[in-house]
Amino acid sequence: MAKGVKTGGGSRKGSPNKATAAAREAISAFVDGNADRLQGWLDEIHQEKGAEAAFKCFSDLLEYHVPKLARHEHSGPDGGKIEIEATWGKPE
Repeated sequence: MAKGVKTGGGSRKGSPNKATAAAREAISAFVDGNADRLQGWLDEIHQEKGAEAAFKCFSDLLEYHVPKLARHEHSGPDGGKIEIEATWGKPE
C-alpha cells in the first residue's frame, strides 16, 4: 500500500467503537431496568450528601445514556457577524 493511500476500510468518523457501544447499551439497560429504583437512590444521595451530589450523580449517569450534543459556533466571513435579511409579504 502506498503512503497516503486509503483503502476505504474502518469505521466512519465519529462512530463509537464496539466497546463504547456495548457499554452504552449496558448502561441503558441498567437505567431502563431500574428506573423505578433510581429515584430512591437519588433521594438517598440527596439526604446524605445534598442536592448537588444527587444532581451530579444523575447527570454523570445520564451522560452515558443520552449522548452529549456538540456545541457549534457560526460566524460570517472572516469570523465576523452573520447578517440575515428577511422580507415578507405577498409575492409580486
